[in-house]
Amino acid sequence: MDGPGEVQAYSSAAAEAHLDAIDHTFIEHAVRLVRGCEMGRALDIGAGPGRIVIRLAHRLPGWKFTGVDRSWGMIAQARASLAAPGGELSGRVGFEQADGNRLPFPDQSFELVMCNSVLHHLPEPQKLFSEMARLAAANGAILLRDLRRPGRLALPLHLRWHGRNYSGEMLRLYGDSVRAAYTAAELEQMLEASAILGARVFRHHSTHIGLEREMRDLPRSTQSFKNP
Repeated sequence: MDGPGEVQAYSSAAAEAHLDAIDHTFIEHAVRLVRGCEMGRALDIGAGPGRIVIRLAHRLPGWKFTGVDRSWGMIAQARASLAAPGGELSGRVGFEQADGNRLPFPDQSFELVMCNSVLHHLPEPQKLFSEMARLAAANGAILLRDLRRPGRLALPLHLRWHGRNYSGEMLRLYGDSVRAAYTAAELEQMLEASAILGARVFRHHSTHIGLEREMRDLPRSTQSFKNP
């Protein structure tokens, strides 16, 4: 989402209760995966206007967060939200413009690496998988979630029902995103071909699929990482 119209459509729709609830389920999922770990570093790839990062930072007060997005418009909105009066997160949360396929962070930099609703935008999704595998600590959690593409016959009804909360530009963007998304079987194949270890594919209701890996307690001798 690079154009001003798309940024505005997304940010205005994200204020609605429907997308707020979707964000909430992603945040709760991330909290479960870190299993009560009190301190850590988290990365959100494709952070958009920063809503998930900011809300998750409130849920995990001992953690530090970095949100990246390739769109300067999204980063500007995220930084504005962070700098709003009453903000308490400036020392723990930062947003940077960066390409999710080539991120400027060392290997194993984060105990939680997450990515929400970005996969279907990417022409080479395996590059994102490689970056997530590289950046996650050996015992770190990984959460990727995206829209699910239904079968060809089910697609029109799926779009009418699940797109009923959208209108105008956001409705168009939603339809395009669902058509560009993956099936669970396709995501399983991508995971098997990736360098991400110990993750599994999950399904969230009828609208989303993704992959998850819980934070793990590993013996000291196994906490090494080899970049494939």
